[in-house]
Amino acid sequence: MANADTKVSRKDAILDAAEALFAEHGYDGVTLRAIAARAGVDVALANYHFGRKHELFEQTFQRRAEILNTWRLEALEACRREAAPAAPSVRDIIDAYLRPLMTGPHLKEPGWRNYYGMVAYVNSSVTWGGQLMTRSYDPAIGSFIDALKEALPEAGDEAIYWGYHCLSGALTLAFAQTGRLDHLSHGKVCSTDLEGGYLQMVDFITAGFERIGRP
Repeated sequence: MANADTKVSRKDAILDAAEALFAEHGYDGVTLRAIAARAGVDVALANYHFGRKHELFEQTFQRRAEILNTWRLEALEACRREAAPAAPSVRDIIDAYLRPLMTGPHLKEPGWRNYYGMVAYVNSSVTWGGQLMTRSYDPAIGSFIDALKEALPEAGDEAIYWGYHCLSGALTLAFAQTGRLDHLSHGKVCSTDLEGGYLQMVDFITAGFERIGRP
């Protein structure tokens, strides 16, 4: 049992190290050797558990994606139940999308900040955005887009998809936590304060979708 626990802890250490390094340097700026060194293990162990670097990158990305998908889909289902038999409001849909990501105790964990940085990198990457975001998040995101179509029957599909693209872009920049917002606001706003920006984003994104939904 002790050996199994050791293997699990080392595997998690490799994933945590990969998450931090990929978030900071991107895919091309990281080697398996650097990940192993940060995790405190031999590079052979990283190869044993995860294979090649791209496989480790994908598994690192997927690890928390499943958690986020569960949180958001549970929030969407809750707002659907509360609104039934009518469709949920646009604001409730956007809140269900953003609240699980931008609020909660998980934000205090360094691992989640690293993961959000990794999401920001992947979502803006020509190489990874189309394939890895699609595989990891599209089924869940499709449920939100369907809900928005129900809430905005007058909006065309093109407007809905571009509206989601704007939402995804805003969230990607929030996840990057670059400090740019701090400079622009002269310290009045902190880019790492996702909870502080949560309602601001809900209000702003809701207003945009409601505008495109007018006949």
